[in-house]
Amino acid sequence: MLRPSRRLLALAVGAFAVSAVALALGGPWRDGALAVWMALGVLVAVDLALSLRGRVAVEVEAPAEIFTGEGGDVTLSASRFPRGLAARVDWPDGLSGPVDLAFQDGGVARTRIEARRRGQYRIGQLWLNWPSRFELLEFTPRAKLDLTVAAVPNIRPVQSGEIDTKVRSTLFGVKENFARGEGSEFHQLRDWVQGMDTRAIDWKQSARHLTLVAKEMRAERNHHVILTLDNGYLMREQVGGLPKIDHAVNAALATAWAAGLGGDLVGLFTYDARPRLFVPPEPGRAAFARLRSRMAELEYESVESNHTLAMAALSTRTPRRSLIVVFSDFVDATTAELLVENVATLARRHVVVFVAIRDPSVEARARAAPGDLDGVAEAVVAGGMVRERQVVMERLARLGIMVIDTEPGAVTPRLIAMYLDLKAREVI
Repeated sequence: MLRPSRRLLALAVGAFAVSAVALALGGPWRDGALAVWMALGVLVAVDLALSLRGRVAVEVEAPAEIFTGEGGDVTLSASRFPRGLAARVDWPDGLSGPVDLAFQDGGVARTRIEARRRGQYRIGQLWLNWPSRFELLEFTPRAKLDLTVAAVPNIRPVQSGEIDTKVRSTLFGVKENFARGEGSEFHQLRDWVQGMDTRAIDWKQSARHLTLVAKEMRAERNHHVILTLDNGYLMREQVGGLPKIDHAVNAALATAWAAGLGGDLVGLFTYDARPRLFVPPEPGRAAFARLRSRMAELEYESVESNHTLAMAALSTRTPRRSLIVVFSDFVDATTAELLVENVATLARRHVVVFVAIRDPSVEARARAAPGDLDGVAEAVVAGGMVRERQVVMERLARLGIMVIDTEPGAVTPRLIAMYLDLKAREVI
C-alpha cells in the first residue's frame, strides 16, 4: 500500500550524512543528529496526513470479444483522481498491451490491447500508483477488476461482405440467383433459339412438343467440403504475430462461409496425436455458427501429429467424394514423408487441397546478404529449408493434390479463389 519515493530516499541519505558528521564532531552537534531524523519523520507524517483521501475505485470498459490478430480499445475510469495517478496491468499471455498506463485529466486512461491467441482471458486486478502531496511517499493499492475478454477466430472477411461479393459475382453473376451454363445438374427446359449449342437440344422432348427444346443445366450443388485442421505442436509456431493454427482457423471459417454461399455442405475434422473432432457436413450458412464455436474451443496442443491415424479415420467417415482441405505443415522432408503418403492415399477418392503457411522470415534470411560467418550459416540453413519445402510441395502437386503454400495474409483469398475455381470446373 505504501512505499518510500526516490525523493524520500534522497532525503534519508542526506539526513544520514548530516547525522554522521554531527556525531563525528561530537559535543553540542551530537543532539543535532537526532533533530534531523525527527524533522524528517514529522515531514513524512504531515505528508501522509495531507495525502490520505480514501479508496480509489477503478471501472473498466472493454469489448467482450476481440478477433485474433486484431485489437480493441480499453478505457479505465477512476472514481477519485489523485495527482499523478498511474496503473500497471499484467496482461495474460494471449493478450498484449502496454503494462504502464497513465490517467489523463478527468481520471481516464485509454489504451489498446491485441489478441495473440484464442481463449477466454480474465483480468481480476491491477496495481495503482500515485505520489503523496510532497512526493515523499507512493501509494500502491491493488484495485479489483471484473474484466473478461474472449479472443475469438477472425471473421472480418465474412462481416465485411468481401466474401459474399466475390462468391456471388463469380458463381451467380449480378442478377441471377443460380449458376447456369455448362453444369451437370438439370435445371429446366426452354425453347431452343438460334445461337444456342445444338448439343443442348433434347430430341425426345422436341419430338413430343413438335418444336426444338433445349436442356438448361446448372452447376451441381450440395457438395461435401471437409475442413481438416492439424492441431499438433508444429501448428503452434508463431508466424505474423499469430500461431499457424489460428491463421488456419481464420481461413477455414472464411471458406466455410463461401461454401455455404455456394450451396455446399461443410464439415470439420481436427486431429493431433489422434483424431479429435468430427462435425458431419451440414449446410454451410446454417452450420457456420456451430463451426465457429467448435474452432474457438480448440486447445493449443504440444504433441506430434499422427497423420496416418488421422487420414485413415477421415477416410472412413467420408464415404462420399468430397473436397477435403487439409491445413498442416512440416519442418523438413523427413517429417513430411508420412504426411505426403497419407494425403496421397486420401486423394485417390477425394479432391484434396493442402494448405501450408509459409514463414516469411525464413525466406528473408535465405535471401539476405550475410555480413559475417554467422550470417552465412543462417543463410545456408534457411536456403536448405526453403528448397526442401519446395521439393515436398512439388511432390504433392505431382500426386494430383492442389497446393497452397503462401504467407499468412494471403491464405484466405488464395483458398477461396481455389474453391471457386474447383466449383466452376465441377472437379468435385
